[in-house]
Amino acid sequence: MLAGAFLFNLGQGVLRPTLPLYLQEVLAANYRMVTAIPTVFGLGKWVASLPTGYLLDRLGRRPLMVSGLLVIALCDVASVITSTYAVFLGVRALAGVGWAMFGTVATTVMVGHPAAQRRGRAVSLLLMSETLGLLLGSAASGWLYQGLGVASPFVFEALCMVAAAGAVARQPLPTTDPRLAGPRGSADRRLLWTVLRTPGVVVMGLTNAVLIAIQTGVLVFLFPLYLANRGGVGPVIVGFLVGLSLLGRLLGLGLGGTLSDRWGRLRVLIPGLVGYAAVLGTLTLLTHAGALGLWSVAIGAAAGFVAPLPTALIADQVAPALHGVAIGYLRTMTDGGQIVGPLVMGALADAVDLSTPFVVAAALLIVTAWPCRRHALPASTAGRGRS
Repeated sequence: MLAGAFLFNLGQGVLRPTLPLYLQEVLAANYRMVTAIPTVFGLGKWVASLPTGYLLDRLGRRPLMVSGLLVIALCDVASVITSTYAVFLGVRALAGVGWAMFGTVATTVMVGHPAAQRRGRAVSLLLMSETLGLLLGSAASGWLYQGLGVASPFVFEALCMVAAAGAVARQPLPTTDPRLAGPRGSADRRLLWTVLRTPGVVVMGLTNAVLIAIQTGVLVFLFPLYLANRGGVGPVIVGFLVGLSLLGRLLGLGLGGTLSDRWGRLRVLIPGLVGYAAVLGTLTLLTHAGALGLWSVAIGAAAGFVAPLPTALIADQVAPALHGVAIGYLRTMTDGGQIVGPLVMGALADAVDLSTPFVVAAALLIVTAWPCRRHALPASTAGRGRS
């Protein structure tokens, strides 16, 4: 599972930093057109995440993952072929469906760890393997883009998806014990309601939606443009600085997951959100390349520190038989953030200033910390919810 996640994100790491540059160079895209790409990608994920959560044990976890990876590979090839922006949008939306098929199953497998006291580290391991792939891919992205041509990141990602599909197809994946399986048939519609009634689940879904809105609407697409336009650096340095942020994320993930297992999810999550807001808000004061490099590491570390905690907390509170539905719900909420976040942040960047989305993101994180403190279960703060 970790090998598949690494390969999956190695391709993503090469494509993400160069995609805004590709859109501006090949399709003459403005900020709104650039941020529409993660929006439609998130829409594809939003449509597919919850159905995948329901069906992953019926259709088979491995077939769903392999199919999703191959869908993304085909979409990468189609992205290079088309020269029409509208068609490009549709292809990236379909790639989002493939991403949901892979990501929902991968997360469900990892949160199924039988010991709740180690679940934070299990989720962190998955995210760390993803981040390591993004780190290495981002570091090489500028070189590929400049050296092999503007289409090379798409081709590279397609090859990574095929390799990941091969890695996943070689090994069987664990499934829910039939004796613990939830109701089927006409009772299926009640499973989501049971998940939503579990204390802390709705709040963590909203929290993850905010985190992914900031990640996709600000960091993935506008941060490279901020580095290029305000820092005055070229594609190679942009890829390097994005790689530094991913290195910081890798460090933050390990620390956040481990501390949440020891000290409790909310005791780590709430100060983590406040610290994340601080580094995002102060970025707008910087334009020097050296300072931007330091802040790239700090932003990545802050984002990684809080990233595994909502998923781990939901898995603590929800019974194992409902993990698939719960992760499908969580993915649906975060995909909603991916749809709304880039739309809002891109519009703010065009209408006001490229610095504005970073300030707004910092304010959102501060606001999000309050309901996390008020509404999540006291039991979850101890990091020892139900497994």
